[in-house]
Amino acid sequence: MAKGVKRIKWTGKGKVIGNLSIPNKKVVISPDQDVFFEVDLWHDGTTETDKKESLTWMLQDRKKKIIISQKTLPASTPKKISIPKALCGPFEYYVEASLSGNRNTSKDTGLIVSGYCEPKITTSKWCTTNDGDDVSKSHVFSYGEAVYLSVNSEGLNGHKNLIVDVFRHENLKTDPLIFTYTSVDVIDGEINLAMLNTFSWYGKIKGIKEDEEFYVKIKDPSTSSYIVDSKHNTELAQFLKIKKKIVSRVVKPPTNLTPLKVGKPDEKAERYEPCKFETIAIDKTIVFDKGKKLQKVIHLKEAITKTIFFDIDSSIINSEGNTSISNVLQFLLEHEHSTITIDGYACVIGKENYNNILSQKRSDAVKKMFINGGLEAQRIISKGHGEINATDDKMGRDNIKYKDKREYIDARRVDISFVFNGHDAQTIVYETIAPSHNKNVTIDITEYQNKACFREKDKHKKKIMVSSPEYDKPLKKEVVSLAFPVHSSLSILNPAPMQYIWPKWNLTKIAGVEKSIDSATSYSIHVHSCRYFSNDKNATVIVKAYPDIKWTLEFSFNFSNPVAYTHGNLPEYGKKISDEESKYQAKLSEADRAKRQQDLQKVKEITREMRGAQSKAVSVGKENARLQNSPEMLSKFGLKLSAEWDEGKGNSEFGIEFAKKLRKVLDVFIKYKEMADKVKDTLGGDAKGKALSKTPFMFEIQSPSLNANISWYLEKGVGIYESQVATVGTLNFKADPLMGANFIVDLLALGSRMHPAVAAMVTGIKIGLSALHGGMTFEATFFGNFSFDFKALEFNSLTGVKGGNLDLGAKVGIKINLKINFEVKSQVWGTEVVVELIANAMLDAYFVAKIVIDSDAKGVFAKPELGFSGLIIKLEAEIVVNRYKRTLKLGNDKEPFLKSDIVKFDPIYII
Repeated sequence: MAKGVKRIKWTGKGKVIGNLSIPNKKVVISPDQDVFFEVDLWHDGTTETDKKESLTWMLQDRKKKIIISQKTLPASTPKKISIPKALCGPFEYYVEASLSGNRNTSKDTGLIVSGYCEPKITTSKWCTTNDGDDVSKSHVFSYGEAVYLSVNSEGLNGHKNLIVDVFRHENLKTDPLIFTYTSVDVIDGEINLAMLNTFSWYGKIKGIKEDEEFYVKIKDPSTSSYIVDSKHNTELAQFLKIKKKIVSRVVKPPTNLTPLKVGKPDEKAERYEPCKFETIAIDKTIVFDKGKKLQKVIHLKEAITKTIFFDIDSSIINSEGNTSISNVLQFLLEHEHSTITIDGYACVIGKENYNNILSQKRSDAVKKMFINGGLEAQRIISKGHGEINATDDKMGRDNIKYKDKREYIDARRVDISFVFNGHDAQTIVYETIAPSHNKNVTIDITEYQNKACFREKDKHKKKIMVSSPEYDKPLKKEVVSLAFPVHSSLSILNPAPMQYIWPKWNLTKIAGVEKSIDSATSYSIHVHSCRYFSNDKNATVIVKAYPDIKWTLEFSFNFSNPVAYTHGNLPEYGKKISDEESKYQAKLSEADRAKRQQDLQKVKEITREMRGAQSKAVSVGKENARLQNSPEMLSKFGLKLSAEWDEGKGNSEFGIEFAKKLRKVLDVFIKYKEMADKVKDTLGGDAKGKALSKTPFMFEIQSPSLNANISWYLEKGVGIYESQVATVGTLNFKADPLMGANFIVDLLALGSRMHPAVAAMVTGIKIGLSALHGGMTFEATFFGNFSFDFKALEFNSLTGVKGGNLDLGAKVGIKINLKINFEVKSQVWGTEVVVELIANAMLDAYFVAKIVIDSDAKGVFAKPELGFSGLIIKLEAEIVVNRYKRTLKLGNDKEPFLKSDIVKFDPIYII
């Protein structure tokens, strides 16, 4: 059952002239635009897999003798045909598609294609040689001398019978006709006519002058009309000058000559060499896509030579030679305008004259295979060079006994030489960010195929090679995907990486002079094929790995003491042991005394915040006294430059912090302090509540904590910049809090004062825990604060400057914390077992409100948000049994009870 392409069709894309076309047979297209063709029908034996294979598209002459151009395309890619105006006319092309790569000479599976435009003469000239320089203004001919007419046209290609009339120039109205040339050909849009009978003109001129002028008109016999030029004139090639002198009386018939045009490959055309790859991706970023957007593309001339060997005294091409010639033929058909030179040779065995003929036969045999394969004969130069180091000395080298020696075998050959345009371009640069330790970067290549490489030597291979000064040796593998390690030049052990203060540059001294060099480590990737990046001496891609260092310059300003602070009913804890306690400890054994001292230390640790509270109150009191005489507040400044790199494993910090009195701090802070003091006095003075009057509590109004920082670091680009690294800088201002307050109350004491039963229960628990060398605290913290976070500015070296936004936030909540610890001793089988328990339970809940002030294309807007954290419960317990410790942690911080989604409101435009 036959398989392959049964019929092709026009896709509908491109302009087709319908009234001149014949369905399923002929398509006439408009000039200078792309028309596309695809497979219409397949033979029944063609499988679905076959239909996905590449197709060979062949554009031939109408008789299917010469393949004008050939391209191998993916099955999904339609064939594009464009016919310029110069090639429009009666000339017909035949286009077909082949699954096997061979022409179908028995059946018409393709379509006839031609171009149509209005016939026109574009240029005309007189020359002394075929298609030479225009000499109409510089040369005067003589009668009997050969004259060459050269004409360029549109819409006339393929004509075989145009008429050229030669007129004597008198007054351009009644000029006499001197001679008519018929059967004039138009080849590749050109008329090149050798007029070899100018002597015959001499006798037809009446009243001949010393110098005569002539011009031509060109007629289309199908319309019996003269063809005009761009100015609608029919008088062409003005003027041929001939002086009254006869140099020859020989008259020869005119000759249609082939244009002497040496075609040049279209360097902008899509390339379809079968030795190829299509895309290169690094970490899924496409850095190369079928030759698009490359910089400094060059097409180096690459000389290719293929050698065919022959048996002695033979010009018959063997099977190996047939395969080589077939491969070369396919390449040449897909590379128009390449000129092929075929050089035949012979060894010295035999007569020299005989071997001269034999070498030419070998050369011609190869040429014949090319012509039979569809290659245009005019592209082939075939020569026989005879013997190499010729001799007829039968006693010397010319002896049949040497026929199997290597040099004799090598001499019986034909060299096929041609030049094609290779491909090279500026190496693609891909930038990435890497830590100090190795991380893998992956390169993926699609449609990587090198089996059909046209090189005789140094064939392209389906491999990836990565080289770098960071490697001991290049990494080479024959794969289409390769993960290779990269790292930055910044060591994890660098104690002070100031030379990377600008992350893209390494500031260093070379010969005592400060220099800025690229901070990246480089990795050169080699991927080569005939289609793209054929020059394997140059890297295809360079990966530049920059350090992941992030710098932050931070300026902080806050006050050494709270704006206001008070407390009440806190127990006093002296630093020395009382006399009663000393007497008590003296009665104890050494072990019990040590245990008693540990218990006292635990009590002190539990109440450390309370002792701190007393110290804090003293500091605030001194601050208040100072403010009575001078509006000064003790302030603290911080200036810190920090860096982190290697994914946060490396860090360095340069900072200064100092405290001083700041003259005339902003009045707003003084006002804020005055208001805070009033609140403090209400709580710390004569408290009205009976329960609270003797309950331990602490109240603090927090000082503003202001921060400004500038960060700069490298960041991967996005979108059109995804293969580059940007230097990013951000400027932020933050106050957290801008103002805030904490109120802490002892819930055990509060409960004891609210009801006698509760007091009895609390006392009992405390006595019990004391007996077990333990204790308990139960506190509630009520808090609230206001803050702002102003992301003022972001600079990106790739995308420019972007304005920031302002977040205004408020947070109000409560924390309840229960801490308990005790110790139990017992005797088990004569051994003392000590069990210690330390437990901490916490309940946390808060409301958050935020307003984001930002801008977009519509203007400046405020966007409120409201959220509730839910009830967060955490439990931590540590059990120690004879020094064997086990820890238990429970909590719902990831899924709090009663948590609600953040409520986001629609933007409210301010401006």
